[in-house]
Amino acid sequence: MTKPLIGITTFHTDSQRGYIYVSITEAYVKAVVRAGAVPVLIPVGLADDDLTQILQTVHGILFTGGGDIDPARYAGTPHATVHEIDAERDQMEIHLVREAVTQQTPFFGICRGLQIVNVALGGTLYTHIQDQHPHALKHDFFPGRPRDYHAHPVKVDEGTTLANILGQPIVQVNSLHHQGIHRLAADLTPTAYAPDGITEAVELPGHPFGLAVQWHPEWLPEQAEMRALFGAFVHAAGNGKAR
Repeated sequence: MTKPLIGITTFHTDSQRGYIYVSITEAYVKAVVRAGAVPVLIPVGLADDDLTQILQTVHGILFTGGGDIDPARYAGTPHATVHEIDAERDQMEIHLVREAVTQQTPFFGICRGLQIVNVALGGTLYTHIQDQHPHALKHDFFPGRPRDYHAHPVKVDEGTTLANILGQPIVQVNSLHHQGIHRLAADLTPTAYAPDGITEAVELPGHPFGLAVQWHPEWLPEQAEMRALFGAFVHAAGNGKAR
């Protein structure tokens, strides 16, 4: 049986030798393969027409984590902690989000991926949660802790796609971000929350599979709920394989 193709967004990195690479963390690739799909890396820097052609070829798009989105994209408040802005990546992913919505292509966003979905559809972000959200928890990296460290629980709304996938109302998640959703895009529905009220997941109603989470399930492969997220995404992509 032919497996679905999942496009995975990438980012620029500088090597110690002075070369610029187009890269992605291997954990995303492994998660897609584990779920039964074939990963296809989408390089940064392509023209919009080329990205649209890729989107017409693959069966789903995974929007990955990484550096911050340029605050100018959403009229965000400047902050000293904003880092690793990649203008070409911002442009690529915003175009892919909008095209995935228009073409009804299944998509799954992770961490920055949730944020780019929100920004692409008209929402805004906290540029640094700790300074801008009342009573904020620690959401960014925990020094000395592994990436699968359970930072806090997430409460999931009943009757949502996410709830149906996870099978339980509360899940323990890792947390590796310092930004988050401030104003939600009008077309999105929030479906999960951290104890401090930060939105941890969103869905796009009426879409074959439009879901994004703020945590990193690719680093939590031992949790059945996290494997189920990738499984549901790949299943939706497989159901729409005829392009």
